[in-house]
Amino acid sequence: MENKRLNELATEAGIAREYINAYGKPQAIPAETRYRILEAMNTNIPVERPVFPLHTSSFPEVKVIIQGQTTLSLEEAHHYQWQIHTEQGEIFHGHCQFQLTLPIELALGYHTLNLIPKAGSETHAQQRAIQLIVAPERCYEPDAITQGKKLWGACVQLYTLRSENNWGIGDFGDLKQMLQELALRGGAFIGLNPLHAIYPAMPENASPYSPSSRHWLNIIYIAVDQVEDFNLSASAQKWWHSTETQLKLQQARQVEWVDYTTVMTLKMAALRLAYPQFKLRSDDDPQQIAFQQFVTKGGKNLYFQAAYDALHHQLYEENNIYWGWPVWPEEYREPESDAVKAFCHSHPQEIAFFLWLQWLADIQLAECFTLSQATHMPIGIYRDLAVGVAQGGSETWCNRNIYCTKASVGAPPDILGPLGQNWGLPPMNPHVLKAQAYQPFIELLRSNMRHCGALRIDHVMSLLRLWWIPQGETADKGVYVHYPVDDLLAILALESQRNHCLVIGEDLGIVPEEIVDKLRDRGVYSYKVFYFERNEQGEYRSPNEYPTQAMATITTHDLPTLRGFWQNGDLTLGEAIGLYPDKTLLADLYSERKRSKQALLSGLNRHGYLSDTRSSLQGSSSLTHTEYPMSDAINHSIHRYIAHSACALLGLQPEDWLDMERPVNIPGTTEEYPNWRRKLTTTLEAMFADAHINQLLQAIEECRKQDSPFVASSVT
Repeated sequence: MENKRLNELATEAGIAREYINAYGKPQAIPAETRYRILEAMNTNIPVERPVFPLHTSSFPEVKVIIQGQTTLSLEEAHHYQWQIHTEQGEIFHGHCQFQLTLPIELALGYHTLNLIPKAGSETHAQQRAIQLIVAPERCYEPDAITQGKKLWGACVQLYTLRSENNWGIGDFGDLKQMLQELALRGGAFIGLNPLHAIYPAMPENASPYSPSSRHWLNIIYIAVDQVEDFNLSASAQKWWHSTETQLKLQQARQVEWVDYTTVMTLKMAALRLAYPQFKLRSDDDPQQIAFQQFVTKGGKNLYFQAAYDALHHQLYEENNIYWGWPVWPEEYREPESDAVKAFCHSHPQEIAFFLWLQWLADIQLAECFTLSQATHMPIGIYRDLAVGVAQGGSETWCNRNIYCTKASVGAPPDILGPLGQNWGLPPMNPHVLKAQAYQPFIELLRSNMRHCGALRIDHVMSLLRLWWIPQGETADKGVYVHYPVDDLLAILALESQRNHCLVIGEDLGIVPEEIVDKLRDRGVYSYKVFYFERNEQGEYRSPNEYPTQAMATITTHDLPTLRGFWQNGDLTLGEAIGLYPDKTLLADLYSERKRSKQALLSGLNRHGYLSDTRSSLQGSSSLTHTEYPMSDAINHSIHRYIAHSACALLGLQPEDWLDMERPVNIPGTTEEYPNWRRKLTTTLEAMFADAHINQLLQAIEECRKQDSPFVASSVT
């Protein structure tokens, strides 16, 4: 096929020709890269004959409108009779040609529009069924925010929590305990890492942002000691009280890094002993009824999740090369294959066991959310939706044609990541997504808006565009692919309102101007990281300069802790593991960090947040991190500074309350650093008994309760 035609098809498919890079310069995309992405979108079609859009299902057409919109363009000049069957059971009808004028303001929801050619109209006109989605203008916002209250909470990587009762990893029991403690101190929420299902057979594949499925939960978070059938089972209790079990448990609790293999081995052993006790329950037992209802509601998607985990567990035990379905024996690579059906038929109890584990995780998370509401937390729990799934997990196994496995997503090179990032996650095909009437996206939102008051969408720019990298290439060889952003944002608003779920969009990195207004207008809250909030002169923005429709935070799981930032720990560590091959760039980063810390000290001093040490700071123009290392005064001053921000939400990390230095994750690394394993340095019990930490949290609560976003007198 001629290059001109390929270029046209690539453009039609939403594959960008160029983009504005992190340095504000236009960056052209090589034609070969665009062709390879075009091919990845059409995995079953040779690149010489691509076809767009790629309709691969029997789903109806789909049109998305905002409530109050009165007309609907039909794009064809045929004469139609039409009928609208609303989700609420109403029926409306009429006739139209170029456009359909709605008879009334349709209710929010998912309706069916049938277009029937009128007698005597064009012979080639066909009857059409259209999914008509009517969405609100904005996402949901809780009453506390609409009333002007400024809320705060903790942002927690759940697996990092230590406690006197957990099994070497933070779990739903710890979450319940932390919610209670935070509520007593005025906290409004706990923000969590993605709780998505990972791999029971491969627990060391621990990244919450590279899950097997985003629809179901990671069973490692089950608090086993709170499972009733574990406590009722004589065999489980005998195992539990054995010296060997208690020794392993003690070791798992005490190690510095999460030992996923030991933790999963312990929990699976305990739960396998508890499951026969559950099976003794009669059909009319409330727990048995609730379990069966959960399985029925979960349907095919849940069943295949359990089948995947059971099959993966068996195959991986046979040979550890079977990391995921792409390398399984061929007969198991399709979930509807005869071999998979035969496995399910011969292993019904194993599949039922994994269904039970999902149910346990679900009810424990539900109990946490219920507790947060009972303690009057305005949000309670906010969950995190990862930008994608792993190539070989259950989600891609179940819905193969929507994922483009010959590409992966990531981020282009920027100042903090000069090599770019390749996350190894296959992207959703935007054309297939629309051809499936956006159903995968709708179901994904519903799954992740369960048992929470807010949802953070990781890399929210993916609703507009995603950086696709051809298979086998490095991150800098990618290209942006565009998505139907207006439709996706409208559906997001609809599901947000229906689930009473606030939406926070992680909008860091290269943020195109075209999406900023769209997110704000649709009620998606921005994500403001203190480190990056500086003006053109390099000064840190005053607290009252922060936007209201946003969540402020000091740092994130991908950035250094407060102490790590101040002591240059991230740069030192990055240099040691080879993240900065360009020594000139590294020197520039060190210089910029020095300027950043000086600007921060100046800002804190200017606004009166370092009043206790003002005499030693004023008049000094050469303060450096060596002369003025991280201290309680600086730590608490920064917390109070950001607590006065005008943002409606404030999320703080316990790592910074504990003055920890090591990060939980270093982007762009796999084996170089033990990502997703570093625990907190102390238990929840000790942390909330610490007078120093309680004093800090009390100060934060007082800052947030003040009428004005910034009252200088309160910090002098």
